[in-house]
Amino acid sequence: MLVSTSLLQAELDYRVTNTNFTISQPSIDPRDDTQYLYNYNRLRVRTDYTQENYFLTFIGDGVNYLGHDYVTSPSFEYITQQHSDTPFKTQSHYYDYYEGALYAKLYRLYGGYADEKNSITLGLQNITMGVGRLWNPTNLFNPRNTYALEPDEVFGVAALSYIRHLDATTDLRVVVSQKKDHSLKYAASLKGFLEYGDVALNLVYSDETVMLGYELEANLAETGIELRSEGAYIDNRALQESPISTAVTEAAFFQGIVGGDYGFENGVSLVVEALYSSKTFSYEQILANLESEVLPNLVLSQFYIGTGVTYTFNLFFDGSLTYIESFNEENSRFITPVLTYSVNDYNTLSLGAMIQSGPDSSEFGMFDNSYYLRYELSF
Repeated sequence: MLVSTSLLQAELDYRVTNTNFTISQPSIDPRDDTQYLYNYNRLRVRTDYTQENYFLTFIGDGVNYLGHDYVTSPSFEYITQQHSDTPFKTQSHYYDYYEGALYAKLYRLYGGYADEKNSITLGLQNITMGVGRLWNPTNLFNPRNTYALEPDEVFGVAALSYIRHLDATTDLRVVVSQKKDHSLKYAASLKGFLEYGDVALNLVYSDETVMLGYELEANLAETGIELRSEGAYIDNRALQESPISTAVTEAAFFQGIVGGDYGFENGVSLVVEALYSSKTFSYEQILANLESEVLPNLVLSQFYIGTGVTYTFNLFFDGSLTYIESFNEENSRFITPVLTYSVNDYNTLSLGAMIQSGPDSSEFGMFDNSYYLRYELSF
């Protein structure tokens, strides 16, 4: 939709997307071997408004879970306890009916101003940090979750974000966000291009956490291989104060990734990435810190390596595979194969699985596999 007068030029775009999953999923309790079959549907409405240098974006969801056994299970109770770390509620209560439950959610709502030198955004938004494809140890706001059904579906952050373009290759960014307890979290990032690639220094500070991080991204000569790394030194006082964290001798730890991408001429794209953490945490410690802002950084193993492969068979058919190996006393692995068929520009079908393999007491081996059929309609 385009609105135009002699004094005003504005553009309004909207998009509606309905995403439907039929899922076979195990219980989140590794001692429970129940496998749940249910349907998950998300109706998403997005509206983008722009007028000269000003912009406004709204994204809202209507979510429905259908499956009596699942919505009355401890696994679903865990889902209902997950909320955004914001000073206001971003979703309604769950409205239960016999076969399921539904709710409404404000996914994003932000506006701002942008010109050649400045960009300022205020509202419920996504704060990006890091260069990792599988893991983002430097992002303490809303990092992607590689192990989730939809890794990039993350809660928004109530924040004011400002970017100053110092020159053609250097940006300074500052962020102020407000958490659920009304305390503030601050971030600053300076990113520029040096002789061999992009380099960034990041700082995050809150009442709970101090994080010092870096980002590196560069091309390997003329090979077409893109190398990257990011790392974070994290000092989280809440972990030290946790009543069951006696096994943690220090609150501070380092976590970092190294990786690379390469696209082959035959349509194959390859991602390889490794994650190292100087400290590991038990399953019980992770459960005790579900409200922690460093929850995504609490890992059970010191070293992981992952690879992702995508291939376009033809104009309509794509395939991808992600493989992650956890190196511990007992190695285990997480594998996600996905086949996607694009019926047309508006309809997409995907068939996928989340396969967890290893000894019963290992990180991934303690859980059973999940399988799903996904249908997306957009217009």
